[in-house]
Amino acid sequence: MSEKNFSTTKDLEAGKVEVQDIHQDVESPASYVQYENYVDDIEQGPPTSRWKRIRDSFKRVEVPQLDPTLTEAEKIAIATAKSPLKHQLKNRHLQMISIGGAIGTGLFVGSGTALRTAGPAGILIGWIIAGSMIYCMVMSVAELSIAFPVAGGFTTYATRFIDESYGFANNFNYMLQWIVTLPLEIVAASITVNYWHTDKKYRDGFVALFWVVIVSINMFGVRGYGEAEFVFSICKVLMIVGFIIMAIVLICGGGPGTGYIGARYWYHPGAFAGDTSGKKFKGFCSVFVTAAFSFAGSELVGLAAAESSNPRKDVPGAAKQVFWRITLFYVLCLLLIGMLVPYTDSRLIGGSSVDAAASPFVIAIKNQGISGLPTVVNVVILIAVISVGNSAVYACSRTLSALADQGFLPKCFSYVDRMGRPMVGIAVTSAFGLIAFVAESDKEGEVFDWLMALSGLSSLFTWATICLCHLRFRRALAAQGRSTNELTFVSPAGVWGAAWGLFLCIIMLAAQFYVALFPIGTPPNASDFFQGYLSFPIVLAMWFAHKIWKRNWKLYIKAEDMDIDTGRREVNLDLLRQQVEEERAVLASKPIWYRIYKFFC
Repeated sequence: MSEKNFSTTKDLEAGKVEVQDIHQDVESPASYVQYENYVDDIEQGPPTSRWKRIRDSFKRVEVPQLDPTLTEAEKIAIATAKSPLKHQLKNRHLQMISIGGAIGTGLFVGSGTALRTAGPAGILIGWIIAGSMIYCMVMSVAELSIAFPVAGGFTTYATRFIDESYGFANNFNYMLQWIVTLPLEIVAASITVNYWHTDKKYRDGFVALFWVVIVSINMFGVRGYGEAEFVFSICKVLMIVGFIIMAIVLICGGGPGTGYIGARYWYHPGAFAGDTSGKKFKGFCSVFVTAAFSFAGSELVGLAAAESSNPRKDVPGAAKQVFWRITLFYVLCLLLIGMLVPYTDSRLIGGSSVDAAASPFVIAIKNQGISGLPTVVNVVILIAVISVGNSAVYACSRTLSALADQGFLPKCFSYVDRMGRPMVGIAVTSAFGLIAFVAESDKEGEVFDWLMALSGLSSLFTWATICLCHLRFRRALAAQGRSTNELTFVSPAGVWGAAWGLFLCIIMLAAQFYVALFPIGTPPNASDFFQGYLSFPIVLAMWFAHKIWKRNWKLYIKAEDMDIDTGRREVNLDLLRQQVEEERAVLASKPIWYRIYKFFC
């Protein structure tokens, strides 16, 4: 980055310099961060009191006006590329977000429900299949987000690579997922406290406490979110690692309980739940829904890339950690759980999705007569719930801002202050979180069942869209006579991985339709069907409504018309290609063990 011929402090005091005077081409991530800090200095002006700096930090960052002659797609690409979000997430933040960010109640508690309905073999096969889809999806989003670290991340790719109407419907559904998740997780945290026999009359007090904690974290900006997730993820990972070690000892007969266990529960009561082949198949299909819920949030690495200080270096390693998270934290854990807890255990039927007493982790420990550790597990469940609530505010506020940048919401939602906080998005998401105070109502269950139904399939829609965007992006590269040589990171799974991920998402949507239409344990009924599949007709309605509103009758953007340049942080493609070739040549010269290590880590 070239330097200006003036003294920053003196010229600031004299009022000679304005922010737009220093906009210039930036060719490297390091200079990009220096440029951002330089702009911050000029925006903040001469040294002032701390209170004035805090007050001024809430002022809106001015963004350049777009040329009105641009097309809709061009306006969206430029607006999201020039968003004033801060790039303050470091490598360690992304690493821990990728490793532990999606570890939550889906694994700690939801896996118990899946074990009861599918059996130990059912949950193991279901999570392996779902995990292969998640791996391919994360590799796809990593390739796209490194090439285009734009505001809103993958929420903007559908608009750019598929169709504006499709992007509108899918992104609104993703926003609904997170805006509904916040009150759900706050109530879940207040229920989790009941493990210590707290009086129900204090429920609203805990709701208020957790709401304040989550909102306060996000008021510190993206760095506050990153630091909080770093700590939360460490706690979850340490608990998982400790449980794996303990479970292996218990299975081998090292515990104080039943002696050697081995694989006895795979033989009796059996590997699959159900008396008939039909019941076993239906139970297996139901696992996909729980598995998808447990992996929800895996895509956040792609959203956080827009606020990473160096996505080219940080995101690949973070994305590759997903392989280890799936293998060690999910597959290995569920294998051990299936060997320690029979699927016929009546305690697996919990009163809620965060009922710690229904957690197979807690049941496995109690079956061995070990005291004290169940409390530790419950503390980690509470941390996991707060972590998801924290991610909900982060993801929803950024999605609201990106939707406004894309012209899908009023411009006020694109308000970003000088600390890089999308304040209107944070305010709206936090206000919606106040619905959590319905926890004292007798209708609490019904309210949240229908809130969840609004976005129940959101993760599957989002993952399918990411894989489809990857396929469309590669098609655009080929159609425009370009290749992956200009990409700093290429998905190890490639286009076949993206196709596999898309295929599995469609299969899971079909499996969820089957389970919603023919629920386990009850005859077909409208209530269960719409609670399980309501979001699908909502997405269709929003897609069709946008078509009518914008009079946009094309089904997709042609590959040769896609914009595959706007939003790239590395603007000198010739220099980029040279650097990528040099890096690949260096890697090819390394020993095979090192190349294998770099492939997975």
